[in-house]
Amino acid sequence: MWMQCVLRNLLRHGCSILMFFSTQDGNVRPRCTRVQPLSPFSKVKGLPFNRYSWLTTHNSFAKLGEKSATGSVVLAPTNQQDSVSSQLDNGVRGLMLDMYDFENDIWLCHSFGGKCFNYTAFQPAINVLKEIRFFLEKNPTEIITIFIEDYVTSPKGLTNVFNASGLTKYWFPAAQMPSDGRDWPTVDSMVRQNHRLVVFTSKSSKQATEGIAYEWKYLVENQYGTDGMKSGLCPNRAESAAMNTTSRSLVLMNYFPDTPDVTQACKHNSDALINMVNTCHDVAGKRWPNFIAVDFYKRSNGGGAPAAVDMANGQLACGCSTIAACRPNTTFGACKLPEAGAAPTPTSAIKSSGSISGHPGQLGWLFGSGLIAITLCF
Repeated sequence: MWMQCVLRNLLRHGCSILMFFSTQDGNVRPRCTRVQPLSPFSKVKGLPFNRYSWLTTHNSFAKLGEKSATGSVVLAPTNQQDSVSSQLDNGVRGLMLDMYDFENDIWLCHSFGGKCFNYTAFQPAINVLKEIRFFLEKNPTEIITIFIEDYVTSPKGLTNVFNASGLTKYWFPAAQMPSDGRDWPTVDSMVRQNHRLVVFTSKSSKQATEGIAYEWKYLVENQYGTDGMKSGLCPNRAESAAMNTTSRSLVLMNYFPDTPDVTQACKHNSDALINMVNTCHDVAGKRWPNFIAVDFYKRSNGGGAPAAVDMANGQLACGCSTIAACRPNTTFGACKLPEAGAAPTPTSAIKSSGSISGHPGQLGWLFGSGLIAITLCF
C-alpha cells in the first residue's frame, strides 16, 4: 500500500528516472529533485576540455553511514550519500580524494593534525581507484578528473597505488597540459588517445618526482568552506592564483561549508549555488567554472548541482542559459526557443527532464535500481 501511494505520487508529479522523489524543507508536498546533469556531449561535441563543465563531489569517498575498512566506527565528517561508483553513474566527473599514508598503504582518510587514524580512515585508496577504472572500461568515451588532497610522503606512494589500480593506461600526461592559458586538447582527441584520466595533486613536488600535475599550475580555484559561500564574493583560495588569472585554463568552483551538513544541503545546493556560479563567473574574468564541487550532490530544492552544471555547460559550449537549449551544428549563441535569457534556477531547471508513464506496479524496479529514491530535506 505504501509503495503504491509513493508510485502514484511519483507519476502525478512527473519524476524522471534521473531524479529523486522527495519532500523539501519541511514541506510534505512531494517534489522532484535532479540527480544527474545532462551530458554536454549529447548537445555539443568535440570542444576543448576546458569548454565543458563537470559535476564534482567534495570528499567523494566520505560516504554517510560508512564504517571504516579498519573495522572502526568513522568519527570523521561525511560529505556524500553514495559510493563513488554510484556518483559516476549519476554523471559526476570530478572527484576530490584525500590520500594519506596509513597501515603501510595509501588510504582515503580525514585527519587530526595531518595524520590518519582508525576512526578517520575510510578505505584503501586502491578500492576507489579500481571503481574508477571499472567505470572507464565500461564507458570508453568518458573522462574523469581526480583532485588529490595529498598527504602522502612515502616515496612514489601515489605512483605505486595508481599502477596497482590499473589506471595509468588512461593517464593524461602532465607535460601535455597547457599552463599558459591556451585551450586544452579536444575531448575527442583525449578519447582517441585514451587520455581519459586527468589527475591533479596539491603537492607541487609531485610533478617533478612522480609526473602528477600540480593543481594550481593549471587552474584557479575559489576559497573552499564557509568563507567561500559569502554572497557576492568569490575569493581565490590561498594556494591559487587570483580567480581572473587567464594563464590558467581551468576554473574550479567550490560551494560547501566548513562542516558538512546534510540537513542544510538542499538549501546550499539550490538558488545560492546558482548565484555563486554567476558571481564566480564575473570574478574569474567572465569565465564559467569547469568544475562545480559540492557536498551531498543529490540534495536540493529542485535542479541543484546538476542544474548549475547544465547552466555552465550551456554558456561554455554554445552561449545559452543551459545545455538543454544548445542546438547542434549551429553558431554560438543560437539557442532553442523559448530561451529564458537569465540563468535558470534549480527549481525551474527540472522541467526539462522527461517523465515516466505506465502503471505504478510496473515501476517498482526503479527503486531497486537506485535511480529514484525518497529523501527528506529539512
